[in-house]
Amino acid sequence: MKLITVYDNEDRIDKYLLNELDISRSKLQKLIENGNILVNDKKVKNSYMLRVDDIISVDIDYEQKIDIEPENIKLDIVYEDDDLLVVNKPSGMVVHPAVGHYKNTLVNALMYHCNKLSSINGEIRPGIVHRIDADTSGLLLVAKNDYAHLKLADELKEHKVNRKYLALVHGVIKEDTATIDAPIGRDKNNRKKMCVTADNSKDAITHLKVLERYKDATLIECSLETGRTHQIRVHLAYINHPLVNDYVYGYKKVDDREFGQMLHAKTIGFTHPRTSEYMEFSVDAPKKFYEILDNYK
Repeated sequence: MKLITVYDNEDRIDKYLLNELDISRSKLQKLIENGNILVNDKKVKNSYMLRVDDIISVDIDYEQKIDIEPENIKLDIVYEDDDLLVVNKPSGMVVHPAVGHYKNTLVNALMYHCNKLSSINGEIRPGIVHRIDADTSGLLLVAKNDYAHLKLADELKEHKVNRKYLALVHGVIKEDTATIDAPIGRDKNNRKKMCVTADNSKDAITHLKVLERYKDATLIECSLETGRTHQIRVHLAYINHPLVNDYVYGYKKVDDREFGQMLHAKTIGFTHPRTSEYMEFSVDAPKKFYEILDNYK
């Protein structure tokens, strides 16, 4: 069983869950029709319009059949206590298991390290409060119990979590600061990609600050006001300054296909769910990030 709380979306349930679950449209519709997906413990139609604070319960057979195994994978733990962890994820590591990728994920490593993780996001994503892309390095919050998870999720919902990213983009950005306010939704021509669109989209806001300008590139700091899938990558491509090394949203020719896009989640700040103390952590980008950066200086 997986529980999803609707924070800021009033879309149809079938369209909303296509963005949340790794599942085909036809199977999703059957699950809704068969009552495997409920809203506030009640059966609904595919066309049901979600409301803020609706609770969706998802009973998906394939999730229950997957046996997620703990794996002894080294973790870079920046902070840990009885309620949460702050983990520095390397570029290339998938956050949680999905169809066709059940091993070597952050969740596999967390299950080996921790005796207990929050159950809010079900068996596939235990402890995962928010995500970053597989090829994005940097800081993630992980909840050890449901109390901490709900508190941290509320902070994210209310835009109180301070998240800053280091990014290298193609081209020279002239403005010292800028804000991109453009809604993001699923790309109709490629379901694996997101895009700026007015159709079935969610509000998305990214703030930029220039750190260094080079001949053909700019090093920037990105602050997230919202946390949409691929948000920074999509927004930067939208303003014609795609991330260096991002072959999905940027140029097909990349510096290092194995490393991934030049995006690093360097800072995360939040109020501790138990003590109410504000905590902030920062980590430097990996060595490979600076090796690629040197090519643009």
